Amino acid sequence: QVQLAESGGGLVQPGASMRLSCEASGLSLAGSSSSVAWFRQVSGNQREFVAAAEFMSDNRYYADSVKGRFFISRDKDKNNVNLQMMTLKPEDTAVYLCAADDSVWGSRLYTASNYRNWGQGTQVTVSV
Repeated sequence: QVQLAESGGGLVQPGASMRLSCEASGLSLAGSSSSVAWFRQVSGNQREFVAAAEFMSDNRYYADSVKGRFFISRDKDKNNVNLQMMTLKPEDTAVYLCAADDSVWGSRLYTASNYRNWGQGTQVTVSV
């Protein structure tokens, strides 16, 4: 059984940095055998794609809204995936969710419904 658990959320001021982690059991995230993505969701809205690391190629993909500010990386020692977020803005406020799947790649990376495994999410609030 695959389980994903996010950590690292909280309240920060605009311009600050924060790192989220997604730890897995039952699935390898550290290598390139699974695609891993971060989505975010504001209450009542659909899940929005943030970033992904593609399996096999390990190519990285980012939403335009976070490109150059957010960076996704795999931690091979801990079997987790991190999302380093820099220069945070109030509009980055959301619940951030980790998703993983070993059969998602290419254009399918951007759609939440393609992923079979999800964490519970962690709240990120950017406010003065």
